[in-house]
Amino acid sequence: MNKTNNKIIATNKKARHDYFIEQTFEAGIALSGTEVKSVRMGKVNLKDSYAYIKDGEIILSGMHISPYEKGSIFNVDPERDRKLLLNKQEIIKLYGLMSQKGLTLVPLSVYISGKWVKIELGLAKGKKLYDKRDDIAERDAKREIEIRLKENSKIGY
Repeated sequence: MNKTNNKIIATNKKARHDYFIEQTFEAGIALSGTEVKSVRMGKVNLKDSYAYIKDGEIILSGMHISPYEKGSIFNVDPERDRKLLLNKQEIIKLYGLMSQKGLTLVPLSVYISGKWVKIELGLAKGKKLYDKRDDIAERDAKREIEIRLKENSKIGY
């Protein structure tokens, strides 16, 4: 995400826990009108979603956008596959990287940039169980250091 005026709607916290993110990409999403309204209201879930390449297009699968309450007949299936909008060169580059290194595309966050709904995709490699444990131990150690520093500053050291 390049600009600072982006409004983050949803993040996929599990993605950074389960994968090493090698590279990130910004893509648009092809949505219907009622889906855009639901996204603006924050009714998006990225858990267990992923992207794949099919017929030269990138498809996002598993993203849940709750139906818009006032949408009636215009609402679409909340779990439907959605097309992501990227340049042809970026799609070719992603296809090459994914086929060579065994990487996958994982959505990291959905945000609004100006009037457009965008998604941040991460080119990711799966973590092993011991990698996840290392991350948890590192995070706990940092938290412990911060707690100790706060205690020491209160005492007056």
